[in-house]
Amino acid sequence: MFKKFIRKFSAFELILMALMATLGIATKPVIVPLVHIITGPLYIPGGAIAGGFYMIWIVLGVGLINKIGVATIIASVQAIMIVSLGIFGTHGIMSFLTYIIPGLAVDILLILVRYRNPSLGNFFLCGMMANLSGTFLVNVIFFRLPFVPLILILSSAALSGGVGGIIAYTMINKLGQQGILTSLMSRGETVE
Repeated sequence: MFKKFIRKFSAFELILMALMATLGIATKPVIVPLVHIITGPLYIPGGAIAGGFYMIWIVLGVGLINKIGVATIIASVQAIMIVSLGIFGTHGIMSFLTYIIPGLAVDILLILVRYRNPSLGNFFLCGMMANLSGTFLVNVIFFRLPFVPLILILSSAALSGGVGGIIAYTMINKLGQQGILTSLMSRGETVE
């Protein structure tokens, strides 16, 4: 079953997904401290806001490859990288869950909306769903906040995730307008 699923992606698409996963891992240590500079004095949890910006890579991967399952693969590669490299952070072995669930949530959303073509609304929803599910899961596993603070944090996570989705949409549009995206994807198809 796994082989059949993976075979629907070209080697080039698998490389793109690995690149998106790596960029997500690489940008997180840069983005989180920058966001904490702003959110710390305001007593807003920085992870909920920062997540919208490092989850861009999951949404960007979906936009580049335009197939169901991309988000889950990117998130799974991230989880494997985090655990195998020993960069557990504060999540420990639970990193498998906290990294994979946002990708699964995005793919489930795409199935529910019968995703065909990238649109601003789809990108907004994908970014929102990725960050919302990740923030909610981290709260359930670690923080267990009371209802009112949880709703406030989830609202900020939804907003920052949506903004991240809009940024990913803008990046895809710019690449498409300049012909870079079609050139890149057509080269990837001829590589096989």
